[in-house]
This record gives sequence, C-alpha cells and structure tokens, in this order.
Amino acid sequence: MSFYDQWAAILIGTVVGFLLVFSALVGAKLLAPYARERAKGVSYECGMLPLGRNWTQVHVRYYLIAILFLLFDVETVFIFPWAVTFLGLPEFVLYQIIIFIVILGLGLVYAWRRGVLEWR
Repeated sequence: MSFYDQWAAILIGTVVGFLLVFSALVGAKLLAPYARERAKGVSYECGMLPLGRNWTQVHVRYYLIAILFLLFDVETVFIFPWAVTFLGLPEFVLYQIIIFIVILGLGLVYAWRRGVLEWR
C-alpha cells in the first residue's frame, strides 16, 4: 500500500469539502435577496432601539469568565482521553494527572478567592 493510497480519501474529502463550502457561499451571494436600506446598518440588541453611540465598553470580568471557561474546557479535553485509556497506562501517569488536577484546583481556588466567579 503506497503513501497515496492511504491519503487519497482524505485529499478527496478535503477537496469536496472546500468545493461544497465555496459553492454554498457563492450560491448564497447570488440567490440571497439584497436591499440596501438605512435600518440595515443599525446595531440591534434585545428588541430595543439603539440610543447613543453603538460602541460600549465591556467589563474585564466577562473576559476573565471566558478565560476560566476555556481553561476548564481544555482540562476536560486532556482528562477524557486519559480516563478512557487509564487502565493501560503506566503508574506514573496517574501521578502526573493528579498534579495536573491539583494545579487546576489551585487556579480555581485562586479565582474563587479573588471574587472572579461572583456575578455582579
């Protein structure tokens, strides 16, 4: 079995995927109704008419919560494959994952004590 036999399906799938996405984008551009009106450029939020400028400052707390979410989301990405193959792994891997979980737990305790998790 040659190199090209192994990767031919992936190459064909990639090319077909790009063609489908490209044709969908071109089809949407050609077939979608287009009307230029003034209200189309107005920002919309929760059914309220926008008053004042359309730029507002976002509090840093939202970014901190997003970063914490990503941190613990990535944690599950690392822990799930470990849990699936746990029985076939050497013993030192158990200690490594315990250290990993302790470090993440300390980060959670630190964020909790700093008040980052409190929604105001």
